[in-house]
Amino acid sequence: MGWVEQVRQKYRRDREAGTPSLILGIETSCDETSAAVVRDGQEVLSNVIASQIEIHQQFGGVVPEVASRRHVENVTPVVQQALDQANVGLEDLSAVAVTYGPGLVGALLVGVTAAKAIAFAKSIPLIGVHHIAGHIYANFLAGGLEPPLLALVVSGGHTELVYMPEHGQFEFLGRTRDDAAGEAYDKVARSMGLSYPGGPVIDKLAREGDPAKMVFPRAWLEEGSMDFSFSGLKSAVINTLHNAEQRGERLEPADVAAAFQASVLDVLIEKTVLAVRKTGVVNVAVAGGVAANRGLREQLQARAKQEGFSVLFPPISLCTDNAAMIAAAAYPFYRKGWFHHLDLNGYASLPLTEWQEGPFLKLHE
Repeated sequence: MGWVEQVRQKYRRDREAGTPSLILGIETSCDETSAAVVRDGQEVLSNVIASQIEIHQQFGGVVPEVASRRHVENVTPVVQQALDQANVGLEDLSAVAVTYGPGLVGALLVGVTAAKAIAFAKSIPLIGVHHIAGHIYANFLAGGLEPPLLALVVSGGHTELVYMPEHGQFEFLGRTRDDAAGEAYDKVARSMGLSYPGGPVIDKLAREGDPAKMVFPRAWLEEGSMDFSFSGLKSAVINTLHNAEQRGERLEPADVAAAFQASVLDVLIEKTVLAVRKTGVVNVAVAGGVAANRGLREQLQARAKQEGFSVLFPPISLCTDNAAMIAAAAYPFYRKGWFHHLDLNGYASLPLTEWQEGPFLKLHE
């Protein structure tokens, strides 16, 4: 009997018995090695994260080759730790879910290979998950959220507005045309001599500064556009810093951080409000590492109250890359009986719409 048929039989037995699903999630798309066990798509039994931030801080950013090597070292003990914390074994799992794109391809392949080995050894479904879908589904782990919804995705590599009419279905309303917001934070922080990652440092520093001391541009683009652009803002801040240095002037770092963050948040919030008005959606979920930004949380919640829509942020622990969100995103596909074959690969670039369209094998067939 082949692997596909073995998986199909186990899936049918579990579904007929009404057994609660236990999905092992694996995330290795960038510089965190993470594994988690999630019951029925919402209850996090474990969520282990081995971060590499201290390693990459000395380079001012993630070095792909270094990240891949660390994933190889970490993935097995991290998976075992996640199983131990959840008090389950590999034989108890219903499925294994793994990020297979987008991300650093070498890093992705470590997680994909580990997930395929587990799926093959235990004859359980293998579900490849899109990294951005995972960030969106981090909000579902907080409870009380159902589609249709609008997702504001803000991270180091992505700034997007995504309409989600139902589980597993996504439509882009706007996306970044150049630098993502998180990327701009990191580059501005580096120019200011601040540590990596730049987002948390600038967010904290901005609270001590006066954004009115200087004005940086807001890229609104064409009228009605929900796309983003932060390259011009990044360049304006860096040029301001360089010009002040050449003149021998000292700019107050807190004021620079406050003015920069004010520009970013104005654009993020106004574009989100525009998307809400155009779609009529009343539920907004914020996803990605920048969702932990305190300024964004406070200002978007205040604006949501004015505009009459609800906004949900994931718990801080689920804003950055983690495996619990990957397991949660896989759950709707597990429920439908959709899974991937063992030829699953890792992809540095992977459109979100391509993920939702397959290719999936269907266990109900």
